[in-house]
Amino acid sequence: MGINSERDIEANLQIGPTDQGMVRIYIEAKGVEIPMDFDPEEASEIADEIRAAAKAAEAMKR
Repeated sequence: MGINSERDIEANLQIGPTDQGMVRIYIEAKGVEIPMDFDPEEASEIADEIRAAAKAAEAMKR
């Protein structure tokens, strides 16, 4: 499955700080739970990548 492969899967996404000073991205879908912890610097880099992807997607709409 690639970035452009569509799937009809429902999932829940939660993002927040942990009590250990990490940032957790938590995904739950069809009985599968995926917790991913990142240090704050890594989380900021991920946020930058998400913003860049959103900007690129918006440009494609125009």
